Amino acid sequence: MVKRNYWLKRIEVAWRKHNLVWLAGVRRAGKTMLCRSLADVEYFDCERPRVRQQMEDPEAFLEGLRGKRVALDEVHRLGNPSELLKIAADHFPDVRIVATGSSSLGASSKFGDTLTGRKTDIRLTPMILPDLVDFKKDDLQHRMLHGGLPPFFLSETPPETDIQDWLDAYWAKDIQSLFRLERRASFQKFFELLLAQSGGIFEASSYATPCEVSRPTIANYLSVLDATYVAHVLRPFSTRRASEIVSAPKVYGFDTGFVCALRGWDRLRTDDMGYLWEHLVLNELLARVGRQGLGYWRDKRGHEVDFVIARRGKDPVAIECKWRAERFDPPALMSFRQSYPKGRNFIVAQDVDRSFQRRFDRLDATFCSLNSLIELLGDE
Repeated sequence: MVKRNYWLKRIEVAWRKHNLVWLAGVRRAGKTMLCRSLADVEYFDCERPRVRQQMEDPEAFLEGLRGKRVALDEVHRLGNPSELLKIAADHFPDVRIVATGSSSLGASSKFGDTLTGRKTDIRLTPMILPDLVDFKKDDLQHRMLHGGLPPFFLSETPPETDIQDWLDAYWAKDIQSLFRLERRASFQKFFELLLAQSGGIFEASSYATPCEVSRPTIANYLSVLDATYVAHVLRPFSTRRASEIVSAPKVYGFDTGFVCALRGWDRLRTDDMGYLWEHLVLNELLARVGRQGLGYWRDKRGHEVDFVIARRGKDPVAIECKWRAERFDPPALMSFRQSYPKGRNFIVAQDVDRSFQRRFDRLDATFCSLNSLIELLGDE
């Protein structure tokens, strides 16, 4: 069993704040193995009927776990998972619980409202750089092509043949359990088209015709994918200037392996690296920095900054992603800084080992590795 040390530490730190941790993520991201690898944890698989019977009286069940560390896996299989977790949070503070379940459960308003202020949420993304160290396989091209779901990453072949099985389970166990969507074929077509066009500006009308549904239905499909962590919707950063894109989001697929497979790539060319590198940088930001304030910037002349982090009371941070540092071209970033002169500028490149500064006219930029970017953003 591979211990994913970054995530284990995140859970341990989270337990210092709340006794209840909600571990979210897409199916096969590794939630079960992560729970099992926690030290001194008593593990319960809620998919087993005998285990669910033990929890029919939540108070009696929790009373027998005083002072213990507990993993409740697939908790959505319980009749009323919110009730058990609320009782644990309110009345059994000495029982430390990490709970996992369907992404659709975490997306439900009832679940969120019941446990507001009572839990710490951790979103388990596809594998990040510290995971590659733990798995002793730091080949970024392999990570890009195979993706970051551990079973697919460890496979000798890319996940193309496994994607349909994953999608079948996602539809049956995540989508139908909460959203009750109809027209599976249209939804699957949208899923495939969206991930094949990952990273582009989203226009619902461009998907409506090939998916044979209305534009509002496409917008609803996107909200479902976003709520279940399968798509990342990035809103444009703007202050409503006439020159800026102010409403059209960019949408990224959750995993590079799926993106490659749905684009028909079974091997990677040099030109593909920069495109996929942008996805890896986004995944790392979501995992280690968080989604708050994360967006992109684009003006009507076509200048675009890959990512902007704009948090209340702080100057916007601009991040450009380049597979090779020498490929950076400053006009887009310079255009952004003409409107927003304050804030740090980062060029995150795969071939930078040691961070360095460069000046372009009046623009100062820091070139750095992805790990260094995360460290530098921690100082913001």
